[in-house]
Amino acid sequence: MGVFVYLPLVLPLTALPIARLAEQHLHPRRAARLLTTVAVILASCSLVCLGLLVVVGTAQLPGNPLPDGWSDAEVREAVPHDAFAGKASILALVVVTAACGFTVHRHYRFRARAHRALAGLAGGDVAVLPDDVPYAYALPGSPGRVMVSTALLASLEPAEHRALFAHERAHLAGRHHRLLLATRLAGCVNPLLWPLLGALVYSTERWADEEAARVTGDRRLTARAVGKAALVSRPVPGGAAFAAFAAAGPVPRRVAALLGPVPPDRGWPPALTPAGVAALVAAAGTTVSALSALNAAVALFLVLEAATPL
Repeated sequence: MGVFVYLPLVLPLTALPIARLAEQHLHPRRAARLLTTVAVILASCSLVCLGLLVVVGTAQLPGNPLPDGWSDAEVREAVPHDAFAGKASILALVVVTAACGFTVHRHYRFRARAHRALAGLAGGDVAVLPDDVPYAYALPGSPGRVMVSTALLASLEPAEHRALFAHERAHLAGRHHRLLLATRLAGCVNPLLWPLLGALVYSTERWADEEAARVTGDRRLTARAVGKAALVSRPVPGGAAFAAFAAAGPVPRRVAALLGPVPPDRGWPPALTPAGVAALVAAAGTTVSALSALNAAVALFLVLEAATPL
């Protein structure tokens, strides 16, 4: 197994360049999907290798329920620095489990509270809440609904309401909450993946901006609605779990992008560009991470099988 068990824990570094360049050089829909896919694969590989180290570390603890042969010298030799890495991985797995549990709990707690608040309101995909705090959120569910306060509607012109609703409906149609939750969990598994979350938040907002501009047929109107909402909007406690009309940013960059041409919808940036090189590096790092996790898992399985008496 050797050092291959450690590679997936550091290979997320290869995704950092694309986290910055994808939002600048890829269509936001493509960027969001690429960032989520890379984050989930790299996090899964990290989790697999962390679990392998936990097995080795647990086998060394007195009174553990694992077979005695799993603590033999040949098993420990399969992992460099097994004494430290094995025990440290147990603590790391506890932290990862707690962080993921808290993230999922926070996500669904806010979602449940929001749906309870909407229970008494009229049906439809838009729920207007009488609130002096300006905000708008895409609330997933069955069905998903757009939450918008009367204060935010009052700050926008009627024509800008259409851009607002189209933006939030794009979040629901694109299942952006799933992309955001998956990437947040990936960051909990491996903190090196946290920069991808910031890039994903921006990409999902840009994705919804472009959909709103397409629906309204007026990029300048959509840019004006985003800018005006940013000036008055306030965050809602717990609302960071979902996409918000003007809470995610940076808003000036979103406005500037809307005032420019429609971004090209290409699946992969040209190879001889910074974004193309970064995408290739991220793809290579993801592939090596997957192969390293597979190699480590197979190697440890064979070693443990040989160490387990029949």
